[in-house]
Amino acid sequence: MPESSRSELDDVAIVFDSIRPRLFGIAYRMLGSASEAEDVVQDAWLRWQTYDRSKVERPVAFLSTTTTRLAINAVQSARARRETYIGPWLPEPVDTSADPALGAERGEALSFAVLLLLEKLSPTERAAYVLRESFEYPYRQIADTIEVSEANARQLVTRARKHIAAGSSASVSTEDHRRLLAAFVDAAQNGDLAGLTALFAEDVVSSSDGGGVKDVLAARISVEGDVRVAKFVAAFSSHFWTAATITWVQANGAPAIVLAREGIPYTLLTIAPTPAGIAQLHWVMNPSKLGAF
Repeated sequence: MPESSRSELDDVAIVFDSIRPRLFGIAYRMLGSASEAEDVVQDAWLRWQTYDRSKVERPVAFLSTTTTRLAINAVQSARARRETYIGPWLPEPVDTSADPALGAERGEALSFAVLLLLEKLSPTERAAYVLRESFEYPYRQIADTIEVSEANARQLVTRARKHIAAGSSASVSTEDHRRLLAAFVDAAQNGDLAGLTALFAEDVVSSSDGGGVKDVLAARISVEGDVRVAKFVAAFSSHFWTAATITWVQANGAPAIVLAREGIPYTLLTIAPTPAGIAQLHWVMNPSKLGAF
């Protein structure tokens, strides 16, 4: 390869690598899957390599737009796949210990609870919300990115905000979050039915994502209600936690635990805490989703 071509390719890679965390952050929030987000970012990289970059005045804007549009297309195909997913689908957790906001100006739209709410939005609503709430893009840029008018971009963000707000509960501090999760782990290990019930919000929901993988004993339906969830958790306390090594991690910007046996993770557990107690339990048990931990 001529020296000039090698130098140009190096410059292309430097520009891309400088914005890569943001591109991944956009794609991940759109898709709720680290592996699918990586595919989108890789596709954006290939397009950046082959594009006539002399026509690009603002590489950051160009790459953000390219990634967002690729993610919108990926959302549409992901929805079709998730219609045949076995059991509840949960996002693929990401390790945010090094980058709590995951490439964004703000750590918005990273929690499991919000990612699950985003799943119910249209692809363009999702894109508008992510670009505005997590990356603070101006409405004009959002409009150009998703190819709508500025007024329509504002409407999309407003609708998405209302949907997220309607499905969300009041938040708690990180300390209270960790305290609730630690208390849950203690009660769950001991099969303490009364202790578990006391920790839950009345309408708590427990969802387990095993992906239909053989030998992964994940519930195929979500369990709802404080008493029912307490009985469900207590019922498997005698074997689920046996010989488990419990490691505290930061997943999606919040405290979580990873359970492993002989060094092999078999579950990541995270919760959605509220002032009224734990509102959601998320058990990620699909082995393909535990790679980050």
